[in-house]
Amino acid sequence: MRQNLRLGHVAGIAVGAHWSTVVIAVLIGGALATAVLPQAVPGQAQERYWLVSAGAAILFLASLLAHELAHALVARRRGVPVKSITLWLLGGVTEFAEDTKSPKAEFQVAVAGPLTSLVLCGVFYLVVLLVNGPALVVSAVRWLAVMNGVLAVFNMLPGTPLDGGRVLHAALWSKHGSRTRADRTVARAGQGLGMALIAVGAMQLILMSWTGGLWMMLIGWFLSSAARSEGLVKAAQEGLRGWHVRDVMTASPDLAPAWQDVDDFISTVALRSHQTVFPVVDFAGEPAGVLSLDVLSALAPEQRRDRRVSTLARPVPPDHLLSPDDDATRILAGPAAGELMGVVTENGHVVGMVTTADVTRALRQAVLRATSAEQPAPAPRTGSPGRDTETADGTGIG
Repeated sequence: MRQNLRLGHVAGIAVGAHWSTVVIAVLIGGALATAVLPQAVPGQAQERYWLVSAGAAILFLASLLAHELAHALVARRRGVPVKSITLWLLGGVTEFAEDTKSPKAEFQVAVAGPLTSLVLCGVFYLVVLLVNGPALVVSAVRWLAVMNGVLAVFNMLPGTPLDGGRVLHAALWSKHGSRTRADRTVARAGQGLGMALIAVGAMQLILMSWTGGLWMMLIGWFLSSAARSEGLVKAAQEGLRGWHVRDVMTASPDLAPAWQDVDDFISTVALRSHQTVFPVVDFAGEPAGVLSLDVLSALAPEQRRDRRVSTLARPVPPDHLLSPDDDATRILAGPAAGELMGVVTENGHVVGMVTTADVTRALRQAVLRATSAEQPAPAPRTGSPGRDTETADGTGIG
């Protein structure tokens, strides 16, 4: 997930926040200041409600960060590199550079977050019990204890991408010895869980609170979508395993010279090519960007005059630069830039590109290979006297 705000590094791990974190902070602060705290401790000045609510919202975000840090630190101890931690609207995301190597390691990484939230729940309750402070502050700390408890329990629901889904995945992986089988099962579980939450939210919307119902439906929609996306990514990784980029790429694609006039490029290349996206190259043949037909089509004819291709090119993200000998799963490392998923270079020159259509074709071929390998060769059947013997598909073999 993209970080709009860099918060620094904790234990060497880059920490940031998505812009939606501001939304959740405001929602939490507003709910506390206008409903939760006035109901628990009535008769206080409105400024005090807002001041305490702001502090509680910040502490809750810090609790989310602690939850994610627990995942990250345990993962790093188990040899899994950690890229970053990002806070956002529905919690936090810890991005790993690679998957865990064993079910045991996956289980340990998964439970670290909920356990941390449970510990924080206990700590906040101890503060409520042992510290004789202002009633308004005590109520806010009690709310933090409850919310950390809810966070721990909710995250243990058995469906990806929740921590409970990771625990289920580790258990299935350990039981059956197949990571792929576990991937499919937890993806389906996550989608089912998401749909169940949407149904519960819809009932709540009709019978009780429209705000709570909408929030539950939003969470359910996110879980269902995330589970489906993760399932597709896992399936794609499995399908491309053992392949190289050269097996997937479009070799020797039509290129867009950065120095060429836009009108000239359109007439000599774009209108004659079957491609919808073109790697842009400099004089040395090195990648200088990407140009799509959509960008060209959106340009008015008068805007094309005396304009170079380089002025329309978008930069190529570093994780989209590939080598023909790279493992094909590297194609999935970053999000697609439109239809383009990678520019392939060799000795500094562009020799190919990978589009979403290339990946789709490769995955369908992988499915065909897998099903062909699983099916035994068709057994011959004996034909009628005087007729040729045929295979089961009706093809004569003479």
